Amino acid sequence: MLNVSQNSPISAAQFGITQYASAVSISGLEMIQNSGKEAIIDLLDGRMNVAEAQLANRIGSDIYLDGTGNSGKNITGLGAAVPDAPTSGTYGGINRATYTFWQSVAYSGVTNGGAAVTASNIQQYMDSLAVQLIRGTDKPDLIVADNIFYRLYLQSLQSIQRISDSGNSTAGAGFASLKYYGAGMASDVVLDGGIGSAATASHMWFLNTKYMMFRPHADRNFVPIGGERQAVNQDAIVKLIGWAGNLTSSGPQFCGVLIA
Repeated sequence: MLNVSQNSPISAAQFGITQYASAVSISGLEMIQNSGKEAIIDLLDGRMNVAEAQLANRIGSDIYLDGTGNSGKNITGLGAAVPDAPTSGTYGGINRATYTFWQSVAYSGVTNGGAAVTASNIQQYMDSLAVQLIRGTDKPDLIVADNIFYRLYLQSLQSIQRISDSGNSTAGAGFASLKYYGAGMASDVVLDGGIGSAATASHMWFLNTKYMMFRPHADRNFVPIGGERQAVNQDAIVKLIGWAGNLTSSGPQFCGVLIA
């Protein structure tokens, strides 16, 4: 006999649209100093490019947080999607404490592994986390690390690094790119750190990009908002550049985070 009872595997997770904007201004003095329409356009375009980079950096920073910043107007980042404490709280309108399928996985070196994360044990901890995130063909395909954990993973590979000769009398040590092979999966390991790193310290996120998506709005993806705005009480014009969208997930259980 066939089971014809209702099967509704799709949950109603909802994520609001968040908005970011940056203003670019040019004063009347700057307009006459850069005489000629083309010179003014060049100056304004240059500042628009800088504003777009600043906006991208702001979003790149907020994407690691939980969305509660700026009175709850920030992007719903990894701090909410793949939190350090995944068994409580509401994400996408769904209560994690009630619905365990909506819980991601957190693995702590100290709490779960018994010791702080080091170069000698980081691969073991990565394995322990990875095996909890696999179901059939679903498995993390992107691992993002902060400065600290990326360096520890890099050091854990140094015993097998090779000196290569490219054929032009130059040689280099190390790895052009990093991968993780474990628990039946192959994932890119990338650093989101360096100068002014915004990634949460001592964190390594295991992400399944099939279920984790960065969703900019088609009509507002780092584009100018409206035209030039003439200030009523000052000699200047202002242009706005904006972004709208959010980071969403349809399967947090397939993502995890390694923490200290």
